[in-house]
Amino acid sequence: AKVIYFDFDSFIVKDEFKSVVEGNGKALTASGKKAAVEGHADERGSKEYNLALGQKRAEAVVKSLTLVGVKAEQLEAISFGEEKPAVAGQTEEAYAKNRRVELRVK
Repeated sequence: AKVIYFDFDSFIVKDEFKSVVEGNGKALTASGKKAAVEGHADERGSKEYNLALGQKRAEAVVKSLTLVGVKAEQLEAISFGEEKPAVAGQTEEAYAKNRRVELRVK
């Protein structure tokens, strides 16, 4: 898995996603490849707020990855805010899937 989900209005990497971070961290450390760390938010809140929240989420994952040995120069934190939802809809389930960070290995 290359997706880490977040609680509403939070950029804390939850314990349940530590294994996702560690697994991706080991793969990136071994390969030396670069990865884009893309932060996303659900559509609630202003576009500006969600862009900032997406960036904080991306940066939190970058920090977690560097703590497991990935070099900072391998990672680029980017935010799409609410612009690229994974799921359309205005249900709690859709919102939960849209509050995420996706790792894209280059």
